[in-house]
Amino acid sequence: MLQKIKKIDFVIVAVLVMLMIISITSIYSVTKGDVKFDGSHVKMILYYIVGFIAFFGMSLLDFRFLMKYAWYIYFGGLALLLFVMFFGATINGSQGWISLGFASLQPAEMFKLVLIIILTYALVRKNKPRLSFIQDVIPVGLLAFIPFVLVMGINDLGNALSYVIILLGLLWIGNVKFSHALIGLVLVGGIAVGGAMAYVHYHDEIKESLGTGSRAHWMERIDPWLVPEKATAKASWHTHNAKLAIASGGMGGKGFMEGTSVQSGRVPYTYSDSIFVQIAEEYGFIGSSVLLLLYFVLIHRMILISLECRERAGPFLIVGIISMFLYQIFENIGMFIGLMPLTGITLPFISFGGTSLVISMASMGVAMSVKLHGREIDEDLPEPSTHRTVAKQS
Repeated sequence: MLQKIKKIDFVIVAVLVMLMIISITSIYSVTKGDVKFDGSHVKMILYYIVGFIAFFGMSLLDFRFLMKYAWYIYFGGLALLLFVMFFGATINGSQGWISLGFASLQPAEMFKLVLIIILTYALVRKNKPRLSFIQDVIPVGLLAFIPFVLVMGINDLGNALSYVIILLGLLWIGNVKFSHALIGLVLVGGIAVGGAMAYVHYHDEIKESLGTGSRAHWMERIDPWLVPEKATAKASWHTHNAKLAIASGGMGGKGFMEGTSVQSGRVPYTYSDSIFVQIAEEYGFIGSSVLLLLYFVLIHRMILISLECRERAGPFLIVGIISMFLYQIFENIGMFIGLMPLTGITLPFISFGGTSLVISMASMGVAMSVKLHGREIDEDLPEPSTHRTVAKQS
């Protein structure tokens, strides 16, 4: 075990520690003195302790163990999603939480890592130089489609979309045929553009159809992005004030606990989903750039690990994890500068939340496990068909 610990990438550990410091200080800044959330930074410290335990635990666990039990992990994750559909607690319009009294679990957040594991297992087992659409892409896509439907059923659009991004990232590294990728890109692009145009043109009809049901709040998130002129003052309040706060931060920010918008409550959820607004207003462009640089270093180190891995499942796992983080970072920051619609996506390692943080840390642990164990060839998995062909010819 000592030899494994010595091989840990301590650059990644250092980046995680720096992200922890940013997270805890930012949460402290916006919750100090708040009647409801004062002390949240202490909870975040406890979450980080659990997170680092998960990180080092997953690092020392051979990632091929996850491959052997991938189906059990997958069906266990689906069982949790089904449970919250019928018995889950509702928070912020999403019935996606399991209350444990002392804490709450969000299975949709946990399932992102589950999906990465099962898709990696399925694609590695396909063992083909090119993926066939009927035999490979559709079956693998169904593995992501089932939880996508379940999570959409509990009104969690942000996490549901993350499943799609993870699927696309893994299909890409799985060598989907270029023609299939091109057709898929055209179809997805066409559906996205056509859907946006239809939403704008039939806005009033869609609003009337949704009424005041559980999905009506989707329009409040999409309207400020696509049709700001038709968005209500309530719907625009969050994103409008977030943009003003980010712009007011300037180059160096207003200073720790000095952000007028985030400290006055004009921007909601500054301790969780909107925490980037706090960073931008109080630390400015420089502080925001430092945060993005830390993310870049983290992703760069994972790419290096995948390039050094000799075992086929390792790069798949890392590409899935990178896809998950890139989507969360782009969506979370993008929704406050007008690039993306408003969704309940956390900023990795920064936003307050136990489930999100622990899953992110566990995911980094899986990536580290690839570094520690990825140079050992797995004898249980079949060799690539190209290798067998060469062997036969020789």
